[in-house]
Amino acid sequence: MLNRVVLVGRLTRDPELRYTPNGVAVANFTLAVNRAFSNQQGEREADFINCIVWRKPAENVANYLKKGSLAGVDGRIQTRSYDNNEGRRVFVTEVVADSVQFLEPRSANQGQGQGNDYFGGAGGPGPMGGNDFGKQPNQNQNRQSGGFNDDPFANDGKPIDISDDDLPF
Repeated sequence: MLNRVVLVGRLTRDPELRYTPNGVAVANFTLAVNRAFSNQQGEREADFINCIVWRKPAENVANYLKKGSLAGVDGRIQTRSYDNNEGRRVFVTEVVADSVQFLEPRSANQGQGQGNDYFGGAGGPGPMGGNDFGKQPNQNQNRQSGGFNDDPFANDGKPIDISDDDLPF
């Protein structure tokens, strides 16, 4: 059996962090994921998917993501049900995230143009619990554009000396 979900989207609201009676952190958030096609009016629609993440990754999500943040979620679909106050059975389908990756530079999340400082997602290596991209190399600090898609070797003009043993393919 296989139950695997991979999503990339933007948070529709700030994550909600709570703690269980045993002190375990749990964060809930909703991810808006664009559909790959347009409707009859030519507009792109989105699915709004409820996500839940536990423990340290939950705290990282609550601390570093906010409404509008671009995030990647890797997890599984879970369904559950409960009886509401009116006695009706309510069914819930949500994604339980094993990993949440922060997919934007910190400055994009905070609305401040502080260069190319990156941070990673919840659950992996690095100071924020995810991919630690660090800052751009020093030789790029004097460049005019400063965009994070710039080629770091574009203005160097020197050949790159890499052994075939170092290539991953």
